[in-house]
Formats: sequence, C-alpha cells, structure tokens
Amino acid sequence: MSGSNVWSRTREKMRLFPELFAQCANEAAVYGKCVAATTTGTQELRKDLCAKEFEALKICFTNAVSASVSNCHTESSV
Repeated sequence: MSGSNVWSRTREKMRLFPELFAQCANEAAVYGKCVAATTTGTQELRKDLCAKEFEALKICFTNAVSASVSNCHTESSV
C-alpha cells in the first residue's frame, strides 16, 4: 500500500532534520538573536521584524535539504 510508503518517507525526513538543521547553526543563531532582541521586556514579536534573518535561515535550510536529496539520489543509483 502506498500509505505505508508515505509514513516511511516522512520518518526518514524527520530523522534527517537535526543533521540538516545543524548545517544552518549560524543562520539559526542570528535569527534567534534577532527574535530575542526584538522581544525584550513587554515587546511582542511582530511580522517582518526579523524577515531578513528568517530568509537567510530558510535559504540555508532549503539548500541543505536539496543537497541531502541530491546525495540520496546519487547514492541510490550507485
């Protein structure tokens, strides 16, 4: 059944998440510092205050995932 395939792929992606996220540690730290700095005291995080930092993190993570997928396809065709 295809349903079990979906869960297998999902579990595999979730298993890789920490490794992929670690590749973007610097971007994640910069984004986290921005969020922390903009929410000091009673301030609330507002949309787009850290958009530049979030975009850098998103691009990094997207690139890490793309590289991982490319490596999986290369390894499976060997």
